[in-house]
Amino acid sequence: MACILAAGIQVGLMLNGAKKATIFSKSNVNTLDQVLNYVRAKYVDTVNLNKLEDGAIEKILENLDPHSTFIPAKDLREVNQELEGNFEGIGIEFFIVADTIMVVNVISGGPAESVGILSGDRIITINDSLFSGNEIDDIDVVNNLRGPKGSKVTVGIHRKGIKSLRKFTITRDRIPMYSIDASYMVDPQTGFVKINRFSETTYDEFMAALKKLKQQGMSRLIIDLRQNGGGFLNAATDIVDELIDQPKLMVYTKGRVYSRTDYKTRVLGEFEQGKLAVIIDEGSASASEIISGAIQDWDRGIIVGRRSFGKGLVQEQYGLNDGSALRLTVAKYYTPSGRCIQKPYNKDITTYYNDLQDRYQKGEFTNKDSILQSDTVKYYTSKGRLVYGGGGIMPDLFVPLDTVNNGNKYLNEVLNQGLIQQFTYGYYGDHQGMLKEYNTLNDFRRHFIVTEDIYNFFTAFATKTIKGAHDNDIAAARSYVSLRIKAFLGREHFSADAFFAVINDEDDTVQKALQALNKDVTAFSPYSD
Repeated sequence: MACILAAGIQVGLMLNGAKKATIFSKSNVNTLDQVLNYVRAKYVDTVNLNKLEDGAIEKILENLDPHSTFIPAKDLREVNQELEGNFEGIGIEFFIVADTIMVVNVISGGPAESVGILSGDRIITINDSLFSGNEIDDIDVVNNLRGPKGSKVTVGIHRKGIKSLRKFTITRDRIPMYSIDASYMVDPQTGFVKINRFSETTYDEFMAALKKLKQQGMSRLIIDLRQNGGGFLNAATDIVDELIDQPKLMVYTKGRVYSRTDYKTRVLGEFEQGKLAVIIDEGSASASEIISGAIQDWDRGIIVGRRSFGKGLVQEQYGLNDGSALRLTVAKYYTPSGRCIQKPYNKDITTYYNDLQDRYQKGEFTNKDSILQSDTVKYYTSKGRLVYGGGGIMPDLFVPLDTVNNGNKYLNEVLNQGLIQQFTYGYYGDHQGMLKEYNTLNDFRRHFIVTEDIYNFFTAFATKTIKGAHDNDIAAARSYVSLRIKAFLGREHFSADAFFAVINDEDDTVQKALQALNKDVTAFSPYSD
């Protein structure tokens, strides 16, 4: 009897203690869920649990690596659109000029073009709401013009020469986001292609550009990957496959769970023989580094510019139950010589993302000798040139950053306010006749000059926004501003290619790449052994 009584008391104490200890089953709920459940059930104030969960997940991922990220459901569609190479909207490019939305480009074949929207039109209303004045900004305009395919939006347009407001009802559709900014002939034998990202459509765009340039006589090629942060791995390898003969290793990936996967060339490429230069800078990352690393390791072409970002991690995206997504680093990638170019991330995330600023302050962007190599393991290209991993791709030919105008407060304000673009769009609309004598882009490149009168018109325009600018700064900015006025005028009169064609005529890195194409790759070495 005594034993039975003691056992009963013990069971009672255990059950009572269990009630006080927890209101959830420990076996079924992890610690993070337990904390959130207690907050939901007991916390003194009402809280947004979804926001707490998102913050907790982001904090967890910060302790993994800088590129594993959590994408909330509300942001996922917009994030994916950039990589998918399209969005749903009306198909215009716009700029806010003097507190008014100006249409600067109508995408060919898009919904806006089909109803008669023209470059130079000013959007005054969207769905009968006034969109004019100091309060409007780019995000508000985008949010109101974009929408699901098949939905409608009505815009009120002011068109030069027509007093009354014209209304157009536009049915939204899927709009392509092009990843190639420009493709044109720099000179009679050299093609130029600028790629801004690697999306689902990039390879097809690249092949179309190659075909066009080859028809125009291209035998040499410059690929510009500056400020290209990367994208899909297969988009990069498909492009490399067109540039390097087969069968050669382009890149390989390897992770804790994922065994080594080799990506090798497999097709007869469109440009395996001609001279090749790839331009990179500190903003070139991930897929951009896969291309430049493969080209360098196989001595297929010359890498020109400045040391790349240094991202050698591969992410996969996983959809979560609430519509959000996890992009998790699952592997590292290695160039054909075996180097991983990922820069160190063992410190806090702020230090990692401040790396570019630190590199600039240490003088790396202007002096090759200031570059600190984080990995001392030696690798060699197919022709025996020394290369290193860890910390990005070092170019074969270093070109310093142009810092001539860095201290010009007037120019910085002009750029921050977007005044060059605003002025040029308005000036072109009022002076279209002055460009009629230029029948071709090359004719425009060679002969058009931004006169002193045009620059004076610009300074008068800028003075309405920028007060108290120093005369010396205004004079010092003339060369830089005039070149971009010419480039934007060319873009309006010809095409987007014209902008880069004009800028590149004065771009030191592009000009150095042109000169480098006259030499064999073995004439260059990113390092000395």
